[in-house]
Amino acid sequence: MLIVLSPLLLIVCILELLFHGWPVTFKQRRVGKKQKVFWFYKFRSMSNKRDKNGDLLPDKQRLTRFGKFIRKTSIDELPQLWNILWGSMSFIGPRPKDIKECVFFNDEQCGRFRVKPGLSGLAQVNGRNSITFEKIAEYDNKYADKITFWGDVAIVFKTFMTLFKRKDIDSQVQTTGHLCFYYNDLLLNRGDITREEYDKRVAFSKTLRVGTIMPSIDLQRQTEAAAMLEEGLAEIKTAEATEAV
Repeated sequence: MLIVLSPLLLIVCILELLFHGWPVTFKQRRVGKKQKVFWFYKFRSMSNKRDKNGDLLPDKQRLTRFGKFIRKTSIDELPQLWNILWGSMSFIGPRPKDIKECVFFNDEQCGRFRVKPGLSGLAQVNGRNSITFEKIAEYDNKYADKITFWGDVAIVFKTFMTLFKRKDIDSQVQTTGHLCFYYNDLLLNRGDITREEYDKRVAFSKTLRVGTIMPSIDLQRQTEAAAMLEEGLAEIKTAEATEAV
């Protein structure tokens, strides 16, 4: 596919340079099979426009017409063929999500990591960006529970039909941070987590490097509780030793 699509890839790279500048792709840390962090690649759909202070403008202002076009046609996803070639992704599987979202997944939601993430998946042909996170998680776990050859063939066929009809492709969802697209924001908005924990988990996600294993939020909390318990016991022992002296 890389060989067949090489003329298209070359044209897109040239247009990327004209509309968005260098680099023509962007990479992001996402979570793959067995919760291992990997580099995920896409063609850029936004410019590097900045304000007078040198800060990037909001996503909506940086999204170009060309960017909207490659999103709607899913051409921006083509660099992931390299991810497939390198083995970090598959053609079919749960779509990989940003690590800042994944650190909020509980043990059950991490069931999606039993299989490699895919270029397309069961959730993508059953609503794509127009369904809630909970529904996406349900489809992802359903796929991981039972993978079949003909099931994958059906998803491939439905993917092409979805692209042809441009169905359930909502670029506005992706540029405004819709709640179904950013799970961490959904939890904060619903009051399921505090702002303090939100900031802590997001900060933790920034420390996870490519190749490391991402722990679920349940495991993070267990580890933190154990660390607090050990710290408390150490303080008690120190106080007892001081009293004895």
